[in-house]
Amino acid sequence: MSKSLFKSTAVVSAMTMISRVFGFLRDMVTAHIFGAGAAFDAFSVAFKIPNFMRRLFAEGSFSQAFVPVLSEYQKQKTHEEVKQFLGAISGTLGFILFCVTVIGVVFAPVIVRIFAPGFDTKGPRFDLAVTMLRITFPYLMLISLTAFSGAILNTYNRFWVAAFTPVFLNIVMIMTAIWLAPQMSVPIIGLAWGVFIAGVVQLVFQWPFLRHLRLHPRPKINFRDSGVRKVLKLMVPALFGVSVSQINLLLDTLFASLLVVGSVSWLYYSDRLMEFPLGAFGVAISTVILPNLSRHHASQSHEDFSLTLDWALRCILLVGVPAAVMLAVISGPLLSTLLQYGKFDGYAVMMARKSLTMFALGIAPFMLIKILASGFYAKQDMRTPVKIGIMAMIANMVFNLLLIWPLKHAGIALATSLSAILNMGFLYIYLRKKGFYTPRTGWKFFTFRLFFANTLLAVWLWFGAGDLQDWITHHATWRAMHLTWLMLSAVVVYFAGLWLAGIRPRDVLIPQRQEI
Repeated sequence: MSKSLFKSTAVVSAMTMISRVFGFLRDMVTAHIFGAGAAFDAFSVAFKIPNFMRRLFAEGSFSQAFVPVLSEYQKQKTHEEVKQFLGAISGTLGFILFCVTVIGVVFAPVIVRIFAPGFDTKGPRFDLAVTMLRITFPYLMLISLTAFSGAILNTYNRFWVAAFTPVFLNIVMIMTAIWLAPQMSVPIIGLAWGVFIAGVVQLVFQWPFLRHLRLHPRPKINFRDSGVRKVLKLMVPALFGVSVSQINLLLDTLFASLLVVGSVSWLYYSDRLMEFPLGAFGVAISTVILPNLSRHHASQSHEDFSLTLDWALRCILLVGVPAAVMLAVISGPLLSTLLQYGKFDGYAVMMARKSLTMFALGIAPFMLIKILASGFYAKQDMRTPVKIGIMAMIANMVFNLLLIWPLKHAGIALATSLSAILNMGFLYIYLRKKGFYTPRTGWKFFTFRLFFANTLLAVWLWFGAGDLQDWITHHATWRAMHLTWLMLSAVVVYFAGLWLAGIRPRDVLIPQRQEI
């Protein structure tokens, strides 16, 4: 089993990595064409609102509630019953999304006032944001239905399709920025149409794969369907759980706004670098194991459930810990090489370095949270992660108040990491307490081997990076060449450290009942 899980995780990671690369290209193109003026401010708000709601509903609470129920149907029901359930959930979900979309389009001015209170309601920036929100808001309905299709494909082990789909958003936005926007009287509106078109393309892309599985739904509004009612019931606590992380982000921004100018930007760029390994690996593994854990729960395979969690935790640590070490030790060279151009100067590099180092402490815990929370979602226990998430949110506020004054913006990053560690710890404790997870033997040896390899990596990076001032003062070509060499050599050193410590590839790929 672990071979198939490893292969699926590798595929999702690769697809996510491709999407992230195209995302960076999209940012470069839009920055070059539109800059950072009032028009792009308006677009940012118009795109942020449906994106925020997408994270809250589609990829958040809905997927977490829908996948376990669908896995249960897959195991216990006939194919025809599964299709009836999919028809009912797609029709009901589509109806709800249509109503939300109509409300969003009609009340666009009110929504912009809520999300962008600084926009002058009589100014052109406000009017432009309202116009573009009415174009982009239907993206919420399209991307939610895409997430619904992707959840079906993931449950039936077609992971690469859903993982590759976001690439189309970046490609379409790049194309519309280059070719459509110049044809319009207000060019930035072309980018808003790009978001809408991308929503259609992403949904259409997944349809043939559903047809191939004979799972393309025939929508039917049915709030009385037992499966639909179960999903909606599970969505409510899951929605609170997803809201916690979004509120945390808003609180961090609020605290950062109290500090000197630039603090919000330094945290933003640090967070962007932290999200790269988190999205490529943490999200990938959690995406793959949720359907597997749900199937084990549905078939009452308690031992396989625990072993799958154990495998995922070890894989996360093998990737998350070195990612944290790398971002912490060479945060300065990374920021200098990737961002030190134009107005982002050496001082900005040094300031962003402080927050990135603190964020690095939370990378592995954030990845582990996604895995541990999946253990509860697969058991259809949504309440426990929500309670723990609320405790972590309160802790984050307290840590912010304690650390923001001595450490400034770096204190906000450290507070985020500390609350993630707390969240992770409680999730682990409650998984053990409820009997959902029992660690297999070999963890002491595994921990020692991991510590050895990462210590070797940290020492190599520390001496290899040298003085940060050298990176700040040298030209871009020198920085790019040295960072490439440093990172490639770091990969070799890390895997050599794992080999010397006694960890072999088969230790990740072998059947889970054998020990590392």
